[in-house]
Amino acid sequence: MQIAFIGLGHMGAPMAINLHKAGHSVRAFDLSPDACAQVKAQGLTVATSAQDAVQGAEVVISMLPASQHVEGLYLGSDRAPALLPHIAKGALVIDSSTIAAATSQKVAQAATAAGVDFIDAPVSGGTGGAIAGTLTFMVGGSDAQLERARPVLEKMGANIFHAGAVGAGQTAKICNNMLLGILMIGTSEAIALGVANGLDPKVLSEIMRRSSGGNWALEKYNPYPGVHENAPASKGYAGGFGTDLMLKDLGLSQENATAVKASTPLGGLARALYAAHSIAGHGGEDFSSVIKLLQKNG
Repeated sequence: MQIAFIGLGHMGAPMAINLHKAGHSVRAFDLSPDACAQVKAQGLTVATSAQDAVQGAEVVISMLPASQHVEGLYLGSDRAPALLPHIAKGALVIDSSTIAAATSQKVAQAATAAGVDFIDAPVSGGTGGAIAGTLTFMVGGSDAQLERARPVLEKMGANIFHAGAVGAGQTAKICNNMLLGILMIGTSEAIALGVANGLDPKVLSEIMRRSSGGNWALEKYNPYPGVHENAPASKGYAGGFGTDLMLKDLGLSQENATAVKASTPLGGLARALYAAHSIAGHGGEDFSSVIKLLQKNG
């Protein structure tokens, strides 16, 4: 299948590489020359622009940082023309960015008018899941659109959920990431308390992992350095899922909560804590570095 892949960051690059390994013909593009060079070294074709990437593509996949980037890509902005007119009629667009549901719906409406199918399919599973091809996709679109996308999604993920109509995937994702942000803060707080009392973080983490406090952070993504060898915490909090990206997602959850008048007090507190952590200079570090905000000094 001819696939265009736009956005080659920590998540997008390994996703595109997995599609290439599965035998698809992938034309990739990113504004970063280094990101393009990374996938080119893996055998992918690198396009000169987004417009070049989508030429002849049956499927277009995007993995971009935020709502304004997705809207700007497909609908155009002061900096670049709209991509939708360059996509072949009948093609399928899969946007795996985490953005506002309203933005997905706006782009989908324009895509339909242009004769192009559009689904939102944000992911969970982190960079490890992207590399291993075990991501979870949360899809918003029709049954027919999902079945059309499924053979492609299956090459990048192990779990595919149909959340509902366009935008529903984004709503499911912000609910998940709000919970993840809360869990990471709670896990960090508990470990920091134990360490402040002289406990071994590995021993304490294992106790909690096997007890009623067990959660994904304790299982696979421990925020304390040295507990999980391959977690970002053990690599100087490099790579992974950035603090500023978590802050963005928590912001989306709170905007949505305001719009539907839902009560999310812990989500609001988590957003405030991640904002403070970012302001302190940790925005580029993995979100598990929030433990630094909670650790005893000295």
